[in-house]
Amino acid sequence: MRYLHTMIRVSNLEQTLHFFCDLLGMIEIDRKDSDKGRFTLVFLAAPEDEERARKDRAPMVELTYNWDPEEYSGGRNFGHLAYEVDDIYALCESLQANGVTINRPPRDGRMAFIRTPDNISIELLQKGEAQAPKEPWASMENTGTW
Repeated sequence: MRYLHTMIRVSNLEQTLHFFCDLLGMIEIDRKDSDKGRFTLVFLAAPEDEERARKDRAPMVELTYNWDPEEYSGGRNFGHLAYEVDDIYALCESLQANGVTINRPPRDGRMAFIRTPDNISIELLQKGEAQAPKEPWASMENTGTW
């Protein structure tokens, strides 16, 4: 398993970038705008992590700015921790066997979400290419929120 990024939702992207980049000295590594999803993702790295972030895409902070105003409560501004895993199906099977709810099953062979005992959302991403869709995951519904 390898740590990838921590995502936080922000209400004012420019103000947040000023804080992280201008005041804390973090470096913008990448930016993605989604017209369809109406959001912007900005990936930041600490100066000492810049080379590794550009090469390996980790470790970083992902700022998510939703274009339509939204009030965040209950920790929704935090988002999630993300980890790359060698075999998403095997890990989800092991987690489930140990009583962990798979909130967003890896239907696509690429991504799943779970929560910690303290209700912190964790994103699991398949290392490399997505695996082929596989049952029971392919037809499993979401459970709760993530």
